Amino acid sequence: MKIYTRTGDAGSTGLFGGPRVSKDDDRIESYGTVDELNATLGAARAAGLSSEIDRQLDQIQHELFSIGAELATPDPDQHGMRLIGPSHIERLEGWIDSHEEALEPLKHFILPGGTAAASMVHLARAICRRAERRVVTLSGHEGAGISETLIVYLNRLSDYLFVLSRVINHESGVAEVQWVRP
Repeated sequence: MKIYTRTGDAGSTGLFGGPRVSKDDDRIESYGTVDELNATLGAARAAGLSSEIDRQLDQIQHELFSIGAELATPDPDQHGMRLIGPSHIERLEGWIDSHEEALEPLKHFILPGGTAAASMVHLARAICRRAERRVVTLSGHEGAGISETLIVYLNRLSDYLFVLSRVINHESGVAEVQWVRP
């Protein structure tokens, strides 16, 4: 099978079990941003992480792929593509709570940065917030079939990524940089 089909050369793409749409369609923007988030997490993992954090991000990457599949499907119920549920959100919350036990409580805003891995996770957090905004936009479309669970998952994932960036810096002995009001 060739990687190129030439079917998208005119600016459209096919959805799973559905019609062809413009490549700037809100559905394409949604799952494209989730794909960008997934790739950024792959880059963060390549920067070197503890085995526990790497294992967590591996699981999240698989879940993001599932979210992309659901978003690429106009009728996910018909095709059995509702793959993310409340248990995934609860697991993220458990990881957040567990990681926060190792951190000092935040008393100020911090700037993104630190180690290469923490910086990539900060970037992933920002992309995650954009993905959430894109999914919220798509969910406002009549008949889009977007599960509220996806929005909650992405919201919680951005929280997890923020905490994770702090943990990575903490484990590396890198101090957080406090935002100083100009």
